[in-house]
Formats: sequence, structure tokens, C-alpha cells
Amino acid sequence: MRLDKYLKVSRLIKRRTVANEACDNERVSVNGRIQRASYDVKVGDRISIRFGQRTLAVEVLSVQDNVGKADAAAMYREIEATDSLS
Repeated sequence: MRLDKYLKVSRLIKRRTVANEACDNERVSVNGRIQRASYDVKVGDRISIRFGQRTLAVEVLSVQDNVGKADAAAMYREIEATDSLS
């Protein structure tokens, strides 16, 4: 599954267009490398997303095309969230 679609389906980012823009603006990295929206997400990948001062890191547990809102959080495991105040 494409990275931008995974971010939307897992509800890490609300809209696919916003996920695509985040990838274009180099705010999303997978396994330590900045990736494009077309990157193919696999189980075990570690995704880091920068939201302004905050960085969210998750590990991919499953890749599914359609998931209900209640089950979306089961697609990933949060590794760390950091706030940068400087």
C-alpha cells in the first residue's frame, strides 16, 4: 500500500491529500529515510511524522485497505512522540 494511503487509512493523517503534501514537504520518513508518497509500506516499517514541533514515530503492525475507525489504531504501535520546545 502507498505511504499516503496508509497514513489516511490508519488515521495518522485525516486526508490523503494532506498525507501526500506531508511526504512532498519531507515531513515523513520511513526507517530513518525521507520517503515519497508512492513508497510501498510493509509490516515492520517504522514511520516518523513531523507535525510542526511534534514528532510521532510508529511501527506498522498491519496493512489493510479498509478499516473501521475503532480498528484503525490497531494498524500501528506508537513508538515515541516527542515535543521540541526550542
